[in-house]
Amino acid sequence: MNIKDIKEFVATIPYNKVSIKDLLAFEKTPRNMLLAVLIVAFLAMFVIGVAIYLKHGHHAYGVTREHPWGLLIAVYIFFVVSSTGLCIVGSLGDVFGFKDYMMISKRAIFGSIVTILAGFAVIAFEIGHPVTMLIYNVLTPGFTSAIWWMGTLYGMYLTFMIIEFVFLLKNDMKMAKYFGLTGLLVGLSAHSNLGSVFGFLNARPISNGVYYPTYFILTAFITGIYLAFIMYGFRYKLKFPENATKMLVNLGKIQGLLLSILIFFVTWKMLTDVYGGMPNRAEVGVHIFESWTFWAEVILAIFIPLFIILKDMGRNVLGMFWASMSGMVGIMFMRYNLVHDTQLKPLQMLKKTEYQLTPEWVHYLPSSTEVMISLGGLGLCLAMYYVGTKVFNLDADEHH
Repeated sequence: MNIKDIKEFVATIPYNKVSIKDLLAFEKTPRNMLLAVLIVAFLAMFVIGVAIYLKHGHHAYGVTREHPWGLLIAVYIFFVVSSTGLCIVGSLGDVFGFKDYMMISKRAIFGSIVTILAGFAVIAFEIGHPVTMLIYNVLTPGFTSAIWWMGTLYGMYLTFMIIEFVFLLKNDMKMAKYFGLTGLLVGLSAHSNLGSVFGFLNARPISNGVYYPTYFILTAFITGIYLAFIMYGFRYKLKFPENATKMLVNLGKIQGLLLSILIFFVTWKMLTDVYGGMPNRAEVGVHIFESWTFWAEVILAIFIPLFIILKDMGRNVLGMFWASMSGMVGIMFMRYNLVHDTQLKPLQMLKKTEYQLTPEWVHYLPSSTEVMISLGGLGLCLAMYYVGTKVFNLDADEHH
């Protein structure tokens, strides 16, 4: 394929020409106005937070040598988990051929693109030198580094998602299936590898092991279904047509199974953490179990949605929309807990009686700069998604 063919291919991608006036021409309801104000405020916070970071560096963050991973890492994980989850949901139709899910393919795949871009935007101001990273990621690859594989695989995943989305727009389902399947496999590999970043931490017994590489895939699918309910709730203003209701009811039933499996995962993780009183693991497990953030995660992300699903066997689509809003808040607690709980127990020198006082729990509080950049990432995600709904037809029908 030469340059001329590439230009011709790009020129035939269907899209709507949109002006600034078109972007501002939304229905001025209280809900829409509130969302617009929040997006603008979050984007302003992002600019302010980045400016403070560029001036002061990591000193603007609440991280320390004892707690080097902070809120931005948790938010990055939140976004890439959301991206992988939406990729899985979108693949149900165009990759695996389930006709009831074809209607969500374009919307979910586009959502996977904007969420991972938002995650990249947040993490860019955590790693210190993102441009240098991109250069040496290619020149000096670290094949034994889980973080190197994470960056490489997610870069490939984003490329395949964009290509799949283009073929979906062009209604070329055969090519969309090929690139969608490849992107799904690479995305699952990248996401499982992200779990291995924690699983490979030999110095942190609370995280070390095979749990997180598999747990990340499960929670990604759960997050993707929550986002599917939220997307369609806003798309149809909570007045779901018959075909959307049928699809969402089926997703709700799948979600009930996934949440039940997640309860099984979390229960055995906690039991194996505390059983036997293993040093540097059991006491951390007990401390986590007694924290309010852990129970916020469990109640908001698991118990409330599962109760709504079981009450009506997944048929209460409106209730699942609100349960999904609760679930996404719980998922954010889940990501924060994952990062913070890993670093609760301070690492000790070998001669602790001579050089180090009796260790206490490591405390961490995100700085205002971290909070602003994190909320800015959410603003970027919402803004990109809104623009995408104007520029592209994200529905299965042609009359959007």
